[in-house]
Amino acid sequence: MKRLLAGLLLASAVEARQPFFDRTHPSKIFGQERRYRIFLPPEYESGGKPYPVIYYFHGHSDRYTLEKYDDGKDTVPKIAAFAAAHDAIVVAVDGYVARDYTGFYGGSPWDIREEGGEYDFGLYFQELVRHIDGTYRTRTSRRYRATSGLSMGGFMSLYLSARYPDWIGSASSFNPGPEFYAGEKGRRVLWRPKDHVANHSRTMVRLIRASGDYISQYHEETRDAYARAGEVDFEYRQDEYHRHWATSIGETFEFHLRAFANPALDNVPETWSHSNPYAEFAVWNYRVKAEGGEAGITCLQDVSQGGFRVTTRRWAPDGPAMPERRITITTAPLYQAQAQYLVLDRNLASGATSRQTTRADSEGRITVTLDGAGHQISFAGPGAGAQPPVLLPLTAKDKLRLPPGQEVKLPVRIYNPRATAMEDVRVTLSSEYPTVELLSATAAIPRLEAGESADLSKEMRVRFAAGGGYFAPARLELKLVYDGWHSVTGNVDVLVIPEIVPAPDEVLILDGRTATLSVFRQRGNQGGGGPVSRTVTEGKGNGNGVLEPGEEATIWVRMKQGMDPFDKNTWRRAKVYSDSPWIEEIGDIQEQKQLEWTSAKERTSLLRLSADAPPGTRIPLLLDNESWSYAFTPEVRYGKEKLYQAFQLHTHHLHRHEARVGGGK
Repeated sequence: MKRLLAGLLLASAVEARQPFFDRTHPSKIFGQERRYRIFLPPEYESGGKPYPVIYYFHGHSDRYTLEKYDDGKDTVPKIAAFAAAHDAIVVAVDGYVARDYTGFYGGSPWDIREEGGEYDFGLYFQELVRHIDGTYRTRTSRRYRATSGLSMGGFMSLYLSARYPDWIGSASSFNPGPEFYAGEKGRRVLWRPKDHVANHSRTMVRLIRASGDYISQYHEETRDAYARAGEVDFEYRQDEYHRHWATSIGETFEFHLRAFANPALDNVPETWSHSNPYAEFAVWNYRVKAEGGEAGITCLQDVSQGGFRVTTRRWAPDGPAMPERRITITTAPLYQAQAQYLVLDRNLASGATSRQTTRADSEGRITVTLDGAGHQISFAGPGAGAQPPVLLPLTAKDKLRLPPGQEVKLPVRIYNPRATAMEDVRVTLSSEYPTVELLSATAAIPRLEAGESADLSKEMRVRFAAGGGYFAPARLELKLVYDGWHSVTGNVDVLVIPEIVPAPDEVLILDGRTATLSVFRQRGNQGGGGPVSRTVTEGKGNGNGVLEPGEEATIWVRMKQGMDPFDKNTWRRAKVYSDSPWIEEIGDIQEQKQLEWTSAKERTSLLRLSADAPPGTRIPLLLDNESWSYAFTPEVRYGKEKLYQAFQLHTHHLHRHEARVGGGK
């Protein structure tokens, strides 16, 4: 009886303590009051110590209350239980955008659609952090600040921690949406976390997938990208659960506790990389301004006290450069105030190296202004250090796409970023992939002058093995030994073309012509569908269906069978890959994948044929076509509950095609 009474009293005490507080604060960013829900540890009111903070981002149709889908019976109690048992604060952020909500619940949060951009939840996140740190007792370094979230909120956790790596030490994501839009209004770009894993090279990251989540294939693609990035402290967990939901909340929040206990997260990294779609941004005390009205991404790579690489992309991962951009980069205060420095600038487009002198400002910052063609920048002067030799980009694309079964000369070029010559640089190529055969893997550079490069393609020869299907990844490691015994290594990631690539059933080139095509249309999330007619007018040219010099075009492919059982003899536009100097991809066409709920896009190519292309030239093309399906199995159950939600699946199909340049007599 006494034990029962004690238990009742304890339960009453727990119930009497309010597990959370719903509060507001004025937002200058949004010009309105904003709401949040905060979960405080039990000793917060009576104690005096500061606490780390986990910021939690909700998903579609929900808000900071986290009660839309479960009436507050699952997520809120789990977060409250964690806060009651651990020394951490949890803040549930509100993604409400009045334009996109019809009521308190039931809308698209975070303003991350293509047509958005009025509400910058990145700047608002920083504002909310300042409010929380100024109102509550918190630990304020990045080590003690974490993000987490479900679905669209899971995307926000990955995206914001990538945008502000110097603010956020750890990020977790439950079944994240795979891609949304970021950047200012009118300059938005499609942002996929899997394209920007380097932003997280100094962040602890955890991805959680529910086994029965309907967009599991996208989670696996995100996981694969992070798992291959050796510089990212990455964890992955799969929970046996049948819904698109935040599972294992307590266990995942304990991951953040491990991050809070990791002193390495307090360190400013010696080397880092970062990509950003905004016109102005700051990261790790560097300031960047990218002028130019067109949407695109500014990419900083291997930033160190000795220098950095800066490139641009119209889209990620393989968009073309934006040479018209004017980029001003002001470094962190790493240098001797007012001291003179030599700046070596290797133009990655032209291959020329220029030299100029500059002075650090009174804070010890150096400012350089560049175009967007791509530059390898290095500094020589007090405290700049001696840079190692640099492996220049092997391709202007994201990765080399290489054929199997034949000798390939890797376009390896080693650059000397120093103001003085290097001597006796030794280069060794290796790989753990069984599909990689090294035919020649060592080279020596007796002397490499300042600002010059050495072409080692004749010495770096390999052969790849491949099967069927899609592009297969392979990784090679390049080791550079310099200054007698110092060494640096870097990865060379390539994609191997399948051994067997079939020809398409039929190809249609739209060079300013109009066509009515049979395309597949899904019926809904319980499967089914069929062909419908679609009329399109695409490209610029004479409309005769033949690529001619100066024309722009899209390429469509007809397939007898797509991924879905009902997808037969339908057309789809192609993503086009080619090594030809006459073909340029000038547009990334992004279209919704029929009725998918993920916001994921089918991405295909708008091409331009050079005006100088000789008539009659045959141009080999790889055509990459995507198809998709709602995989619905009505007999499958979870316990006694039928699983009415189908998996959203997609696959890629490769075809070989040879285009013949028209216009000749």
